[in-house]
Amino acid sequence: MAKGKHSNSKSRKRRFKIKSKAKIFRLFLILILIVAVILLIVRLSNRNSAKNDEEFQQIANDNSEIQENVKTDRMLKLEELQKDNSDIVAWLQIEDSNINYPILQTTDNSFYMTHNYKKEYSIDGSLFLDKDYDWSIPSSNLLIYGHNNRGSKEMFVDLLKYKDEEYYKTHKTIRFTTNEEDAEYEIIAVFLSRVYYKSETNVFRYYYFINANNEKEFNEYVKESKKASLYNIEATAKYGDQLLTLSTCEFSQEDGRFAVVARKIKK
Repeated sequence: MAKGKHSNSKSRKRRFKIKSKAKIFRLFLILILIVAVILLIVRLSNRNSAKNDEEFQQIANDNSEIQENVKTDRMLKLEELQKDNSDIVAWLQIEDSNINYPILQTTDNSFYMTHNYKKEYSIDGSLFLDKDYDWSIPSSNLLIYGHNNRGSKEMFVDLLKYKDEEYYKTHKTIRFTTNEEDAEYEIIAVFLSRVYYKSETNVFRYYYFINANNEKEFNEYVKESKKASLYNIEATAKYGDQLLTLSTCEFSQEDGRFAVVARKIKK
């Protein structure tokens, strides 16, 4: 009888051990399965993330290329004109005025005083950029000249309308287009001047300013321009800004000049 009880006890222990091992094995399999699922999820997530990053980068590159390749109608028209005359470097426009012309530049400031953009003789000449402006820097000040012939409606005749502050208030910006960009310039000063004699000292010879050698020279030009301005203009310029100066004759005094100074609006 004792022997039978002992045999049953050993049998129960064996079954218990077998069940325990089976349970542990099942738990082990479940754990392996969970780990495998987690690894699969991580791998898929990384793959999707990499794919999204690649797609995002591609979109960014495409947008960048689009931005670089976008040219306005004015820029395209400028390119067409340059096929006939490589001296054409830009286009200038003031809305609601007769000023809407190509800008020319050559090594001689006198040629386009008597020739149009087709290099044909013209009493009104062309609008031209000072020969010393260096596009490779670029220089600090785009100094542009144009005639103001009495009885004509061409070139810089309408520039003199800026003598009237009310006109300025509705024409505060100038559009300047090159092959690289279609930019706007904000007017910061409008003033009368003249061509000074060499013997005259302490005078503002704005027509000599093309490029600032340093911050002091730049600030001095802006300061003198605003000091001479016919009326107060809140907008100003700081060192590093690109300037644009439009200059023409003015007949209220001998060798009189009229100038409008603007600074490039940064977008």
